[in-house]
Amino acid sequence: MAKVDKAGTRPLAVVTGASSGIGYELAKQFAQNGFDLLVTAQSAGIEEAARDFERLGARVWSVRADLAEYEGVETLYTRIQEVGRPVEAIAINAGVGVGGDFVRDTDLKAELNLINLNITSSVHLAKRVLEDMVARGAGRVLFTSSIAAVMPGPFEAVYAASKSFLLSFSEALRNELKDTGVTITALMPGPTETNFFHRADMDDTRAGTEKKDSAELVARQGFEALMAGEDKVVAGSVKNKAMAAAASVLPQPATAQLHRGLSEPGSGRRH
Repeated sequence: MAKVDKAGTRPLAVVTGASSGIGYELAKQFAQNGFDLLVTAQSAGIEEAARDFERLGARVWSVRADLAEYEGVETLYTRIQEVGRPVEAIAINAGVGVGGDFVRDTDLKAELNLINLNITSSVHLAKRVLEDMVARGAGRVLFTSSIAAVMPGPFEAVYAASKSFLLSFSEALRNELKDTGVTITALMPGPTETNFFHRADMDDTRAGTEKKDSAELVARQGFEALMAGEDKVVAGSVKNKAMAAAASVLPQPATAQLHRGLSEPGSGRRH
């Protein structure tokens, strides 16, 4: 439970990609645990989501912005400054996937957009917010990575690489900032019940068709890890934890083949 300050103000949390999926559930976790919220997404659904969070007792500011664009991140950071309250916690969660054969199927513009959203905007926003946190000597940052970060991702080649970047980036920042009062945590979900697979054109894959973890469970475990100051958490099912553990000992060609079994187009029809 978050602590109310002497002025009676609830601490502020920022959540990106908060209109649906894991981001929506992360924002709910913050609201239910005593935080006010600044939430953002590209879609108009962020306004309805904000009303949901207000009904949980939070004061909520919402920003509609495309974080894949430089100005979108700057718009969000300007709004953070306008609120005029320190960011106690931020969930840098916004992301997108692209599924398919890199050479023969996928669209370059979609993959460059993925890099801009998953990687570039995360670095950009972290730079802005962490400078303030370190100056204040307090703050918590949660990056939404993935268990895809620990293995090559055939048919999700750019997505998996982007999540590997986020995991490495998170761990490096955590070490750099270990004496500052600021903690960095990586959330590593497996397949989760969101619109991710449909948006990534992966409805016919094994990962897209098999039973998935609930976004609420993943978000709750991520929130708890963040508040405990943990370095990372493999969220969701025991299967996810087993897969992450296997990836730490198996050679990469083997883990690439393991991932292929989940992400290859048409694999959902074979199981």
